[in-house]
Amino acid sequence: MTHDHLDAAARPASRPFGRLLTAMVTPFTPDGSLDLDGVARLASHLVDEQGNDALVVNGTTGESPTTTDAEKDHLIRAVVEAVGDRAKVVAGVGTNDTRHTIELAAGAEKAGAHGLLVVTPYYNKPPQSGLLRHFTAVADATGLPVMLYDIPHRSGVPIDTETLVRLAEHGRIVAVKDAKGDLTATSWVTSRTALAFYSGEDALTLPALAVGSVGLVGTSTHFTGALTAQMIEAYDAGDMPTALALHRRLLPLFTGIFRTQGTILVKAGLASLGLPAGPVRPPLVDATNDEIAQLRADFAAAGLELPE
Repeated sequence: MTHDHLDAAARPASRPFGRLLTAMVTPFTPDGSLDLDGVARLASHLVDEQGNDALVVNGTTGESPTTTDAEKDHLIRAVVEAVGDRAKVVAGVGTNDTRHTIELAAGAEKAGAHGLLVVTPYYNKPPQSGLLRHFTAVADATGLPVMLYDIPHRSGVPIDTETLVRLAEHGRIVAVKDAKGDLTATSWVTSRTALAFYSGEDALTLPALAVGSVGLVGTSTHFTGALTAQMIEAYDAGDMPTALALHRRLLPLFTGIFRTQGTILVKAGLASLGLPAGPVRPPLVDATNDEIAQLRADFAAAGLELPE
């Protein structure tokens, strides 16, 4: 093996959506309707104060299972208008119906999104050949770059390594939000393709970078974004002690935000900080006082403050 080959293999994939993305919650008014002013303010906070290069809207963290197609359209437009000149807006369009997903993808393109997040079809458990057809059909339907979302603990089906390698041949399938939690599988795909892998688990960001990933699509990054960006920058600069120190510092929040469903605790934390959030929609339930007290302790353990 030549040194040139080694250099090429060690080089990370490009970063089509930057280093750091947050899967943004959807602020609601007290009666549970969309708070579009709050959406714009939260998007601006996440980009300007928390250092996000891009935002994912209409993901699971944004309560996409309980928002209508019309609401999804309004959300994309509001976020593009608020931050689209200085951050990329990636629209979650994945469903377990290929035709509906294509409709949402076309709508997201029309609304001004810069990219699409397409989750593995859930509940109906398609075979790998079905996944190949689904993702290819969606990528064919618009001119937008696509980030696949591999999250078998929610969808019931992993995207197998060979399927990812085949999908990487598509010119618009450029990235993966990797929530499989299998760094060996990640290693194989990043070694065989130019797909940009983004960790889909906050706490696995640093080890994922070490096997060829390029960044994070985070949840705790509503609060840890600026420090997480510093961690990734330190890794890129070869400053492993700083990267590891930040990883260890942020672990209490990287993991604590998921003590219950992530959206619940993000909205509780945002409310405590006076940022737009509002209630969650059923079947989610708002955080209890005990859960908020634990979140406050997790903030403190990460050297951050959550006001009473």
